[in-house]
Amino acid sequence: MINCIVLMGRLVADPEVRRTQTGKQVAAFRIACDRGRKDASGQSQADFFDVTAWEKTGEFVGRYFGKGSLILIEGRLQSSQYTDKNGSKRTAISVVASQVHFTGEKARQASPAVDEGGYSGGEPAAAATINSPAGDYALIEDDGDLPF
Repeated sequence: MINCIVLMGRLVADPEVRRTQTGKQVAAFRIACDRGRKDASGQSQADFFDVTAWEKTGEFVGRYFGKGSLILIEGRLQSSQYTDKNGSKRTAISVVASQVHFTGEKARQASPAVDEGGYSGGEPAAAATINSPAGDYALIEDDGDLPF
């Protein structure tokens, strides 16, 4: 059987990170995924998904992602049954993330200073793009002593 899902969207709120009674770390958050079309009134349409990330993945989400962050999630769908306050049986579908990835930064109002590595803050340097023009490299003098 196959149960896999890949979603890209923005967090609608900061992730809620907590520990279970057994000490496992878990992050719960919700993302909005744009459908890519507008309704009759011209409003963009989006779908909202509840996501759970466990252990190191949950810790990573809690540390590096916040409201408005663009995120790519790989995981599986999980269903659970419950009884609502009116006594009706309901089914909830959520995403359990196995991997999360940076996909970019939310546009900033003011442009912060960029350090030499191309990192402009906000998200870790691994998510930054280094913009270096071609020809910006210095030649290495080879006198035969280089180890490679």
